[in-house]
Amino acid sequence: MTENEISKIILDCAFKVHSALGPGLLESAYKECLFYELTKSGLRVEKEKTLPLIYEEVKLDCGDRIDL
Repeated sequence: MTENEISKIILDCAFKVHSALGPGLLESAYKECLFYELTKSGLRVEKEKTLPLIYEEVKLDCGDRIDL
């Protein structure tokens, strides 16, 4: 699958979720629904992955979390 094909699937899923739910919900609600739609579309998706902070030669686990 090309990057453009993957991007189209992601955007289609995001538009579907937003159209169904509308504005005003918490981010966590949209994230769970988008995760469901992306998985249903055949994409391999991971939630809440940690992004470590690398300082000099040290890899620290106090970095950020990536939603999807």
